[in-house]
Amino acid sequence: MFEPIGIVRSPVTNKVDHDWGAIISQVVIDEPFADGLQGLKDFSHIIVVYHLDQARFQPEEHLQRHPQEREDLPCVGIFSQRAKDRPNPIGITAVRLLSVHDNEVEVQGLDAIDGTPVLDIKPYFPQYDLKENAQVPDWVNVLMKDYF
Repeated sequence: MFEPIGIVRSPVTNKVDHDWGAIISQVVIDEPFADGLQGLKDFSHIIVVYHLDQARFQPEEHLQRHPQEREDLPCVGIFSQRAKDRPNPIGITAVRLLSVHDNEVEVQGLDAIDGTPVLDIKPYFPQYDLKENAQVPDWVNVLMKDYF
């Protein structure tokens, strides 16, 4: 079992899709882990791992579906999308790091609502995390054109 190391503070309080790329939020780290933030401010991006604690996976509804319930997009399996209602409610997002102050990490682009438990923070290493010539299906580009 995982134990949270902190919590998300975000202006987003409901579980609907947003323009997540524009959202600025804070990851507030519990005091016993605050010293673990040493050196993080030197990175431009980080990866936040969090528990989608309000997600409710129902196989008959979520195993295959149209992304964001858009009928103009193909019906695909849960492992082909970044939907919140998953068999294991784990969220992982690479975000822009804006600042680090004491036990607060301010980020841009975190797709987690206010109160979401944070499980881990990792630095973004382009050598590991950036994959050249990555391909996605056409429907992903259609879906993301409004967000970035």
